[in-house]
Amino acid sequence: MTGFPDATEVVQVHELARDLLQRAGSEHARRAATTLAHPVDGLRQTVIALLAGASLGEHESPGPASLLVIRGRVRLVAGDDSIELAVHQFSPIPNRRHSLHADDDSVVLLSVAVPERGPLAD
Repeated sequence: MTGFPDATEVVQVHELARDLLQRAGSEHARRAATTLAHPVDGLRQTVIALLAGASLGEHESPGPASLLVIRGRVRLVAGDDSIELAVHQFSPIPNRRHSLHADDDSVVLLSVAVPERGPLAD
């Protein structure tokens, strides 16, 4: 047996980061993202590239979430609180409205535990 069943799904993170930063350069919002295919129900992982000065405006998370900086430097802001994160730093995301700001050209991995959806009502 060689490798895992989905070995062709291996993501080269640094190549993806480079491609997303390049794509962000042609976007009006100066950001680009892609959600990774993931075999685990309830886990959504998105790689987000933001050019220096770009941001994700204040929003709420659909579930518990965390952020890992792959490249650059960002600020995670929730109300009057903020935290600066650099390459290879990880932080949980506060369970309240928050925003993300890129101080440098940056790429982050956002992981969100998405609540399971209940059965549809008749």
